[in-house]
Amino acid sequence: MARIAVDAMGGDFAPQAVVRGAESACREKIVEQIILTGNEDLIKPLIKEPKGIEIVHAPVSVEMHETPSGALRKKRDSSMNRGFELLKSGAVQAVVTAGNSGAALAFAIFTLGRIGMVDRPAIATIHPNIKGGITVLMDAGGNVDCKPAHLIQFAIMGDAFVRSVFGIKSPRIGLLSNGQEETKGNELTREVHTMMKSIDVNYIGYVEGTDLHNGCTDVVVCDGFVGNVALKISEGIAESLLSFFKESVEKSITKRIGYFFMKDAFEELRKKVDYSEHGGAPLLGVDGICIICHGKSDEKAIKNAIRLARNFIDKNLNESIKETMISYFQS
Repeated sequence: MARIAVDAMGGDFAPQAVVRGAESACREKIVEQIILTGNEDLIKPLIKEPKGIEIVHAPVSVEMHETPSGALRKKRDSSMNRGFELLKSGAVQAVVTAGNSGAALAFAIFTLGRIGMVDRPAIATIHPNIKGGITVLMDAGGNVDCKPAHLIQFAIMGDAFVRSVFGIKSPRIGLLSNGQEETKGNELTREVHTMMKSIDVNYIGYVEGTDLHNGCTDVVVCDGFVGNVALKISEGIAESLLSFFKESVEKSITKRIGYFFMKDAFEELRKKVDYSEHGGAPLLGVDGICIICHGKSDEKAIKNAIRLARNFIDKNLNESIKETMISYFQS
């Protein structure tokens, strides 16, 4: 029986949105048991459908503005860390949080520890591409300053992730740069580019920002500073396009009629670019399955993050990452 811990106090709309998302996940039988961690006095009155839901009381929560180091020092009894403690003990098989991502990274490393051969865990975001597949961005914000060895580890973890979860036998790995020519890049990317040629992955060379969505690569590797900027730009463009479209449709009856005949196509587009459809992103490299959600996650996003966690449990993702790292670095 799959059991997942969900940080009920994490995110801009917690705990209401988190409770509703957990109830939806149980109602749709996505998972058999959900443990909500957080202030029981605030959570319990919100639960309308208690079947499959438990509460583990955690008196404090991590605020979005807190520094990871401050949270680690002062809030080890927080709702966020309580979930990681449950995972460490084996009481659950995964953790979901929409809280402070920096603190989540810090607590995951402190409580769960890293997988062997991993120096820096990384956030892997999943992006739809125009060929109907997905492209994974590694790292999307976990590590601002990186050394070449860290990006090599990101590439190997990304390779294992795509193989395990999406069944792609030989994922194409690209290194994000400011051009595809050999002369492009900065000191970090040029050194990584040379190192990538000597490891056993399907490395296709430098890729550009546009390649995140055109389907030419399966994994895009970069440091967390660049990755987070790329992620936020992608989210901003998607939200702007949908807003522009809605504004345009509302301006005339002709456009509203046109939308009536094409609404299925536009609804499909909306789902592809809506982050809540994916739910969240796995933190790869820590010793356990952890899903980090957008701070603005609503009920649907939380439900889909739980779905994502269940999928990774069923795919035995953590063991796949472990085995891959060992095979690369001990061979």
